[in-house]
Amino acid sequence: MHDAPFPMLRKNGVSTLQVNTGLFCNLACRHCHLEAGPNRTEIMDRRAMADVALSASRLRFATVDITGGSPELAPDIAFLLTALTPLAPERIFRTNLVALRERPELVALLAEGDWTLAASLPSVQEAEVSAQRGGGVWDASLTMLKRLNAAGFGANGPRKLVLVSNPAEASMPMAQDEAEKFFRQELTAKRGIVFDSLFVFANAPLGRFRSWLAASGNLEGYMRTLKERFNPDAMAKLMCRSMVSVRHDGRLFDCDFNQAARLAARWGKHISELEEFPENAPVATGDHCYACAAGSGFT
Repeated sequence: MHDAPFPMLRKNGVSTLQVNTGLFCNLACRHCHLEAGPNRTEIMDRRAMADVALSASRLRFATVDITGGSPELAPDIAFLLTALTPLAPERIFRTNLVALRERPELVALLAEGDWTLAASLPSVQEAEVSAQRGGGVWDASLTMLKRLNAAGFGANGPRKLVLVSNPAEASMPMAQDEAEKFFRQELTAKRGIVFDSLFVFANAPLGRFRSWLAASGNLEGYMRTLKERFNPDAMAKLMCRSMVSVRHDGRLFDCDFNQAARLAARWGKHISELEEFPENAPVATGDHCYACAAGSGFT
């Protein structure tokens, strides 16, 4: 990528350990950059989880962030949660809501550890959710949000519930404050569902979403839009600069998007070998990086 400053990107203030537990997921969302789904077999085993926990105990990250696929469906996820809970002051668990509904015992474990739940909900319009995630997902998501509220998540206490939204089409998201106001109107005012905050992000042109863009004739236009919306001010806070990202097999990356792009970290190979924070190390980049630096950015 020679027409943007991304090749000069370097780590700065590494503080987050993000763990991707694998590509197995109960959904096959159209916007998924990892192409996760029910037929994927990649999943983190207990040995890799133990390597992650050992690294977290050694380096003491400020934040641990568990994602997938559907991390709820990893057979040993309770082991990983229990191991990481005392090792970082901020703990984030990402969920598509539907998978968490199948593991009610995890809700209690997450609540006990005061984990922040980052729940993916692409829209507050049933038709848009169904188009992106399939029939029945809308009702299941609302049911799970109410259960999480009942468990104390999203009530302005230590158990935070953060919603994450992505556009359904080849477009940029609406302004974050405008989107949050709309979500609160539709979820809180109309349905009594409370949440702490909302984040909206552009979809990365990777995986299943990139395939859809190409097949629908939208790839060139979408990439042009991302480049036109490039925001130099977003560069300082890009997540890849402060993150160590671990794949299900323990391999190291700069971020979850680079996992999808198969761009391995230049500063380390495996989590078991990581002995210090990779400060000032170069960050691997590709044209998908424009999604993180467009508009308000992906931080």
